Amino acid sequence: MTEILFKKTPLVDYIAITFGAILMSIGIGVFLVEARVVPGGVTGLAMAAHYLSDNSLPVGMVTWVLNVPLYIWGLKELGKQFGVRTFYGFTISSIGIDLFRGDIPGFSFIRLQDTLTIKDLLEKDFLFLVLVGAVLLGVGLGIIFKFRGTTAGSDIVASIMQKRFGMKPGQALMIIDFIVIALAGLIIEIKDLSPDRPAFSLTLYAFFLLFVSARILDVIIDGFDYARAAFIISDKTDEIADKIISRLSRGATALKSRGLYRNVDREVLLAVVPLKELGLLTDIIKETDSDAFVIINNVHEVLGEGFRRRI
Repeated sequence: MTEILFKKTPLVDYIAITFGAILMSIGIGVFLVEARVVPGGVTGLAMAAHYLSDNSLPVGMVTWVLNVPLYIWGLKELGKQFGVRTFYGFTISSIGIDLFRGDIPGFSFIRLQDTLTIKDLLEKDFLFLVLVGAVLLGVGLGIIFKFRGTTAGSDIVASIMQKRFGMKPGQALMIIDFIVIALAGLIIEIKDLSPDRPAFSLTLYAFFLLFVSARILDVIIDGFDYARAAFIISDKTDEIADKIISRLSRGATALKSRGLYRNVDREVLLAVVPLKELGLLTDIIKETDSDAFVIINNVHEVLGEGFRRRI
């Protein structure tokens, strides 16, 4: 009971959002800004402004300044769904970017981007540098979203475009990110900020970054495919169910159904098993009824007895 009450307290959510924002800000401020690979969205615009100003405008500060009017617009257009957690999320991530880059007065000694590790990766293993930035960005965003926070920015614009014009959020985000990445690439080309790599190459890295971070974000939110759900259609459901219970120590659910081809009433078994037990389940089905019809689906999250607790 104590654990349940603890998990429901908002303090845990804010701690998790803080941790996610820190990971995100390290990925952006330490890895991606130095690589000149733009992640799109408001942060990408802030990076473009940073490059255009010859690095005089701090990325985090510009990100926060751009997010504030978007946040107010989102509150007016979409209501309180963009509440305190959104403001907290983009504020912490914006502060973190400038903090780890040493752009906040009094913290200029930090400058993680000047460490030997970052310089070595920038010179000798650029792809890995971008990959680490993508992973930190994706994991950070995933944790923030998992605990019901957001980082404002283009998410708000996409939601408003969906409300006003019926555009799918995914399409809106793709359009916004494409424009931002293209703009940043143009600025890098005009100002010749990357003599070692063509601006178009950095643009391709940016789209690669978006793909990797988006996939990682999905994994953090949905979880890894660690279980399978099997729908079993057979004339011997009772025997299969008995073996699942006795040999796997798992439960199964019988669903009433009617086969339209033969117009026969029957039961469909639903069983959820971990990946390591999937082979044994299929063996049980085959040895009991080789003609059984089986549908197996990926399962991202299972809540209940017999499976590990998920956040």
